[in-house]
Amino acid sequence: MKLGANYWKLWTSSVVSNFGDGTSIIAYPWLASALTRDPLQIALIAVVQRIPWLVFSLPAGVITDRVDRRKLIAWMDVIRFGLTMVVAFVVLSVSSDLASPVEIAEGTGAPPPGAGWYLVMLYVATLAFGIAEVFRDNAAQTLMPAIVDHSQLEKANGRMWGAEMVMNSFVGPPLGGVFIAIAFSLPFFIDGVTFALAAVLIFAISGSFAPEGTVERRSFKDELTEGIKWLWGHRLLRSMGLILGVMNALFMVALATYVLFVQEILGLNASSFGLLLTSGAIGGVLGSVTASKVSQTVGQGASLFTTLIVSGATLFVTGLTSSAVVVWVMFAIGSYVAVLWNVITVSLRQTLIPDRLLGRVNSVYRFFAWGMMPIGSIVGGLLVAGTDVVASRELALRMPFLFAAAVYLLLYFFALPRLNTGRIEEAKADAVAASDQGTSEATETPAS
Repeated sequence: MKLGANYWKLWTSSVVSNFGDGTSIIAYPWLASALTRDPLQIALIAVVQRIPWLVFSLPAGVITDRVDRRKLIAWMDVIRFGLTMVVAFVVLSVSSDLASPVEIAEGTGAPPPGAGWYLVMLYVATLAFGIAEVFRDNAAQTLMPAIVDHSQLEKANGRMWGAEMVMNSFVGPPLGGVFIAIAFSLPFFIDGVTFALAAVLIFAISGSFAPEGTVERRSFKDELTEGIKWLWGHRLLRSMGLILGVMNALFMVALATYVLFVQEILGLNASSFGLLLTSGAIGGVLGSVTASKVSQTVGQGASLFTTLIVSGATLFVTGLTSSAVVVWVMFAIGSYVAVLWNVITVSLRQTLIPDRLLGRVNSVYRFFAWGMMPIGSIVGGLLVAGTDVVASRELALRMPFLFAAAVYLLLYFFALPRLNTGRIEEAKADAVAASDQGTSEATETPAS
């Protein structure tokens, strides 16, 4: 069965926008590190980017279940285009005053005049960008089941994840490093253009994508409450969302000050930092190609357990090494199991959640899963700042990885009785039974 033209428009839009995201992965932290060397101020960038998931993810779900999801995605890309272009022009206006982060760390350079105000601008823009991202990403995950058949979801999601990883981690970051060397503002302009192209492609998807089964509109509170109750009453998805929340928090603990670890422990410049991130694409592409087969061979539960153990191990090794090559390998392995987790769990949610509730339940799920990320970023920044006071700077920059690895071990034992293959198969059977019952009731209802 073919995936269809609409899927490939969505896929191409994702490829284009993720190329821009890949360049900005280098550009934003590099810009922040040129403005300050304070780990808490750098971690705050990650905090404000993820705070919207705590504040807006729940109302975003209700809105997603009320409107045409295709249009919501496209307009959020238009907003992100505008925000990124504003940042690009501001960076262009001050780029001549920016010393390299390495020069600042070595004491041979200094932040530009008014660096504090530019940091505030960066915080505000990042916050607004994060709000648009909440609405866009929640709608995007609800759009997929309306474009491809449920039997094709793992295949469709796998190809999407693979393409995103290639652009986001393999093509974008190295070019982002090159673009910064050419002009500090260049990657921001390129990122903005990719959002505009992505919006055009989403607008080109044919059909209406309003939620199915919407008969009457109730109050905002009632609709939101229904989504919360549905997820909290679903044993499997509730556990999966809580576990993913802790995983994402630990990921942000490690990455909140990652740019300082790369600069001061690994000794890399912007171009080398970009090459380091290509490992994510290698692991991600392999994961996207093999995820479906792995989950069928060893079982979905065993695949999720593997993700937990391997993720913790890669963080532990990264925290101990000073070799960029070893970090590259660990990041590749970590990306592989992360995509394995994503392909399995996203496909499960798209299969188990009724379409009329998909936006709301996804938003509640992501409230737990993504809402923990700003908390993780704060913890990461505090770990570095606190350890820097009582021990060496080197140990401080390693501490987030070691802390996250230790918590991953505890998380494995919590997940063991909750995410096994038996629980997953039971949830699938319940979803099929509920769907059949709903179809039967609809058939038996007389026409008015």
